[in-house]
Amino acid sequence: MSRMLRSWSLPLAAAAILAASPAPAFADGIVDPAPIGPNQAFFGYVNDASTNATIQMACFGPVFPGQTGHPMDGQTVKALPVSSPTPLRPGFTGSAATEIGVGFDLSSSAVPPVVLRMWAVAAKIPTTLTLPCFGTGTVTFVPLPSSATARSATVQVTYVGQP
Repeated sequence: MSRMLRSWSLPLAAAAILAASPAPAFADGIVDPAPIGPNQAFFGYVNDASTNATIQMACFGPVFPGQTGHPMDGQTVKALPVSSPTPLRPGFTGSAATEIGVGFDLSSSAVPPVVLRMWAVAAKIPTTLTLPCFGTGTVTFVPLPSSATARSATVQVTYVGQP
């Protein structure tokens, strides 16, 4: 083997071994889609924000107190596992959860309008929901099925009507 070839073979072999090693879904801040499972801490995200999120509403022109409308298309929710200690209080899937139900203000159904089954996979916010045209609210990420150790995560949102 030539000297030049030998100098490249060791780093290539090491890289191949590292590439073949499994990494957790949340390693180094990169989250690969992975099934949601029990005993995992998580944050909910609305339009890629876990705090101070905005939901654009299809409410046009002047709006009045109490007016409701529908979310504009193309907005999403997702859940990400917590990869390191945080001062914020994350949700927790508890001992049984394999899904996370996402509930919105004024949802009239006992069944959550969005159910997440994979970490880091965004789901569309249904445009059929009826929500406030403006103001603030909460989107709640609820572990399903629940258990005594499960804890929901919440995201505070601002509803914004269009000019």
